[in-house]
Amino acid sequence: MAVKEHSLDISAKFDMQEMKNAVIQAQKEIENRYDFKGISKDIDLNIGAKSLTLVSASDNKIDAMLDIMISKMNKRGISINSLEEVKKEDSSGGNRKYTYKIIDSIEKDEAKKIQTEIKNLKLKVTALNQGDTIRVTGKNIDDLQTIMKHLKTLDLKAPLVFDNFK
Repeated sequence: MAVKEHSLDISAKFDMQEMKNAVIQAQKEIENRYDFKGISKDIDLNIGAKSLTLVSASDNKIDAMLDIMISKMNKRGISINSLEEVKKEDSSGGNRKYTYKIIDSIEKDEAKKIQTEIKNLKLKVTALNQGDTIRVTGKNIDDLQTIMKHLKTLDLKAPLVFDNFK
């Protein structure tokens, strides 16, 4: 009987429809909150540019908006690591504007870091970078589970998704 190879794909997938739903829910909650009555407030999701923009009267209000946005993302299963702050700036009318980039892929540096972490575990597996995914293969399925558990503890920008676990 031949020894079966097990495999696992590591990628960073992002569900833009769930993000749209999270933005809509956050906008509804912000509209109904007393502390946001009478002040400017805006959450803008730009799908083409893969960015999220928050605009409000002060830094404190934007922090509150971000907290609401993160809670809605969590409820919809979207990783908060998907948002990376790009810039904070003054906007028209004395408002503040924060822009966040939506991360939906594993960058080359992070892919190398993931492969290095897998090697450092000294398990009998191979990790191959295949563009947007990293394919990990090995004979022992427990090794792949160990890798998944270890990678979840790392502080990475990309929201990791484990697919094709066979």
